[in-house]
Amino acid sequence: MSTKIIPTLRYADAPAAIDWLCQAFGFEKRLVVPGEDGSIAHSQLTFAGAMVMLGSAGRGGYDDLIVQPAQAGGETQAPYVIVEDVNAHCARARAAGAEIVIEPADQDHGGRFYACRDPEKHLWNFGSYDPWET
Repeated sequence: MSTKIIPTLRYADAPAAIDWLCQAFGFEKRLVVPGEDGSIAHSQLTFAGAMVMLGSAGRGGYDDLIVQPAQAGGETQAPYVIVEDVNAHCARARAAGAEIVIEPADQDHGGRFYACRDPEKHLWNFGSYDPWET
């Protein structure tokens, strides 16, 4: 058995975030568990064999431990997702309304990289550098 790390995120409007992440970044819905009042209790989105989990923010318990980017004045953590074509992925995200905060560029340590914010200001990093292959 291998150990996997799966980023978990909370969104004020999780249903809209799920749709946007699929459209903008190419995630696919693996599991979506509706909560009360149109919220999302739990969801799993996949991309090229990787996964993120997300749900609706502010439901108490675990969510009381998480601060949203708007409350923190910016993101405190950010997923890094490996993509084959950084420029094409960035163009797709830009077309869906992502705020590109770092334009695609070659990196000194290898690969190409860009960073963007989604509609709720979560920071996402995408690059071709795969540290497992170096």
